[in-house]
Amino acid sequence: MASAALGIEEKLWLMADKLRGSMDSSEYKNVVLGLLFLKYISDAFEEKHQELLQDEYADEEDRDEYLADNIFWVPKEARWGYINRNSKKPEIGQIIDHAMISIEKENPSLKNVLPKTFARYDLDKTRLGELIDQFTFKVGDTTSQEQDILGRVYEYFLSKFASAEGKGGGEFYTPRNVVQLLVEMLEPYSGRVYDPCCGSGGMFVQSEKFVEEHQGNIGNLSIYGQESNPTTWKLAKMNLAIRGIDGDLGPNNGDTFHDDLHNSLKADYILANPPFNISDWGGERLTDDVRWKYGVPPTGNANYAWIQHMVSKLAPSGTAGFVLANGSMSTSTSAELEIRKNLIEEDIVECIVTLPGQLFYSTQIPVCLWFVTKNKKRHNRQGEILFIDARQKGVMVDRTHKELSNEDIKEIALVFHTWRGTTEETYKNVAGFCKAATLEEVQNHDYVLTPGRYVGLEELEDDGEPFEVKMERLTFSLSEQFQKSHELEGKIKNVLGGLGYEI
Repeated sequence: MASAALGIEEKLWLMADKLRGSMDSSEYKNVVLGLLFLKYISDAFEEKHQELLQDEYADEEDRDEYLADNIFWVPKEARWGYINRNSKKPEIGQIIDHAMISIEKENPSLKNVLPKTFARYDLDKTRLGELIDQFTFKVGDTTSQEQDILGRVYEYFLSKFASAEGKGGGEFYTPRNVVQLLVEMLEPYSGRVYDPCCGSGGMFVQSEKFVEEHQGNIGNLSIYGQESNPTTWKLAKMNLAIRGIDGDLGPNNGDTFHDDLHNSLKADYILANPPFNISDWGGERLTDDVRWKYGVPPTGNANYAWIQHMVSKLAPSGTAGFVLANGSMSTSTSAELEIRKNLIEEDIVECIVTLPGQLFYSTQIPVCLWFVTKNKKRHNRQGEILFIDARQKGVMVDRTHKELSNEDIKEIALVFHTWRGTTEETYKNVAGFCKAATLEEVQNHDYVLTPGRYVGLEELEDDGEPFEVKMERLTFSLSEQFQKSHELEGKIKNVLGGLGYEI
């Protein structure tokens, strides 16, 4: 199934890429993902439509039949069959725009979400028609998330757009394996899940997948998110709809610091990938904010504002896991050091994980994961912080990007759960990889949270060779290499001398 789906994903991406032309990347992204979304909700509608046709007592045009199953009502002029039949017409752009408008009108939760830019002059209508034909394949059982090819295609497209857009791409997409690691460590089985900078909604999708894969009930999760970028907010709304996830992303996009759309929320789980090192976040207008319990964050960097915002949103036994730039672990600017010191002294920091480089499309800045909670007592780990150095994990998937393998994710998550005492195994420090450090140790390191300070060096296996024998062998080898280097030095001098350059 995986290889077949991947073939479809790549084929559709290559086809969609021909549509780009001179369009701006963000506009092009909206067109392609909007078309995918239209295809998805039409397929889900048609599947229910066929089911109702087989029931002599049902009315296949009764919208309540669809709403009862959480299926969007799709008017006749917006159904994929109608669009596909008209794909070769010059006015196909207007037909799709009209379809988007009519879907929004019939489904209030999609109001102002769908793109309506298909009639624009710089969109090649012939290629648009060809793309519609390519998208016309049978999805199969759209009610099964595991078999949902379109959902996977949507995620694949998000990752490709993130890669193509480089730094800007990170604003809406967090690499899937990083999200998987956060989810595996937090294990959001039930309760309120919050992402204050949710991008295209990847944290929520992976949380739902986690519950399904562990035979839980996704109805036990409540999803809350916020996103400041209006285009990305729309992507998130579509992404959740494609996955059949009912989430509260607010009535519109909004700045989390200045327009908190979930003001009274207390979350059981917070998963986030805030934008790194943002300098223009308007901190000078928030110096007296109630969220700054541990100190006023500097106006020139939002990292510690994000941390405190998330801590303020935690339920009494809630846990937050989030991505930050490595500098957050050791910054010594007075404001940030004071906040970090207070968080540590209050025993709120639970675990820090340093990740390998090259995981992100958007930045080469090395990153780490923070885990914070207000209730370490629950796991009997008061006065301790777990440090995990995972910089050596991961494999290169192309020349510029690395990914954590499933084995890496399981290994890191298992250390965390073992330390918490939620597994059968007994936690042990592993030199070079993990260390449970006391509050006193962290104080002695001036409140620096970089795992490398604590985990030490990896223990090398003893090869059994006696020390004297090893030293004799190594010094003999080194002597030979010195001799060869002298010979090469002489040859280089002779060559340069022949060219008139004496050394």
